[in-house]
Amino acid sequence: MSMLDDIGGEASLRDLVEHFYDLVETLPEGSNLRRGHGVEHARVEQFNFLTGFMGGRYYYKEKHGHMDVKLMHARVPIRQKDADNWVLCMSQALSDEGHEGPLADRSDTVFRRVADILVNDIEDWETAGTRR
Repeated sequence: MSMLDDIGGEASLRDLVEHFYDLVETLPEGSNLRRGHGVEHARVEQFNFLTGFMGGRYYYKEKHGHMDVKLMHARVPIRQKDADNWVLCMSQALSDEGHEGPLADRSDTVFRRVADILVNDIEDWETAGTRR
């Protein structure tokens, strides 16, 4: 059984992603997570990626030709605090959507691992003078 099955399929994952980005848009911890292509774009691409990542159809790969999370974020400045805040918002979304116990623990572990590998030393966009 895949993580996607465990979470309740695509409809449940879509609800999770939507709630996650609702939190990103409203919580102070989400402020740095709103940068880049924008939240609306991120809602779509996060669902596309997570569907395949969790064992379902590879929508992201079909659209972009890869599932390389480091490549996706190659030009995005990500600090440890950003990774921590992403995990915090996702953990809250999982809990709010009723995903608890072993599924939530497994998800937190996997999401933490991925978030931590994305931390980099790319110059902040604001520091570089190029707002995005």
